[in-house]
Amino acid sequence: MEKIEIIKPDDWHVHFRDGEVLKAVVPETTKHFARAIVMPNLVPPILKGNDAVKYRERIQNAVPENQQFLPLMTLYLTEKTDKYDLRESYDKEQIFAAKLYPAGATTNSDSGVKDLKKIMPVLETMAEIGMPLLIHGEVTDNEIDVFDREKVFIDQKLDFICKELPELKITLEHITTKEATVYVNEGNKNLVATITPHHLALNRNAIFVGGIRPHNYCLPILKREVHRKALLKAATSNSTKFFLGTDTAPHLTGEKESACGCAGIFNSTYCLSILAQLFDNENALSQLESFISKRGAKHYNLKINKQKIILIKSSQNLIFKKYLNFNEQKIKIFEPDFLVFWKVAE
Repeated sequence: MEKIEIIKPDDWHVHFRDGEVLKAVVPETTKHFARAIVMPNLVPPILKGNDAVKYRERIQNAVPENQQFLPLMTLYLTEKTDKYDLRESYDKEQIFAAKLYPAGATTNSDSGVKDLKKIMPVLETMAEIGMPLLIHGEVTDNEIDVFDREKVFIDQKLDFICKELPELKITLEHITTKEATVYVNEGNKNLVATITPHHLALNRNAIFVGGIRPHNYCLPILKREVHRKALLKAATSNSTKFFLGTDTAPHLTGEKESACGCAGIFNSTYCLSILAQLFDNENALSQLESFISKRGAKHYNLKINKQKIILIKSSQNLIFKKYLNFNEQKIKIFEPDFLVFWKVAE
């Protein structure tokens, strides 16, 4: 048996949803993570600071009493976002960051941005006050192949933002391509990227081999093996520009197993076990703590957590629970296609 002690990690990209789903999934994150950036794509979306405050209260009410957890709230950018309201909400610490969804890019993103130039005054304000911008980096043009949408976004949109506002603190979230790793690595000092456990673990075969696998369908969509390997290389490197954002995204099984299945993978339950195994497989366990516990805090100018967690490697592989059950409903828990021998000591 092998054991490592590391700083308690943070998750820099979480979907908690709302209502009964929120109550069920929040403890799956809070049992292992100290902080998380919470996405604002509810129905209706979080558009104002007061909305974020109320949502944060609902999240905090779902945290088990024996756990400490800090949700960092975000605002959903639209072409009507008022830069003065945004500044005030940020100054009051009602919100931590703002999220840019291209309209129609993913779940509940219909209110997102169609014309980037219309939000440039807001982005200029964010650069001025030091407020982070989080980006779902895909174009949504029908003529662009779904597997190419991240690269096209980088070329046509992200590069423009970075050149116009080099001081803006930007996180390109859940990157999926080799091109993204190269652009972020070579980009300006304020540009970083998050990587999910499922994009590190799977390539696009996982959606199609042996039939359609709806529970492995996510956006941005899984890519070729060459891209998965590039992500793994970036995550396990000593670069401070890449860190964990799980993009854990719960959907009820009926919403996934349907004629028009929802995009999203719920991975928070065994996230740390899967990551430890991936890093172990690459002989890179020495970089795990940096990837999940240090780099994100550094980018966001936050203190490193003081708490510690212990990961234990057993000779017997972990048996994954298949579903998160609540109120006679269930959410499929992500399981990779390889054996996992690491678990978090409770």
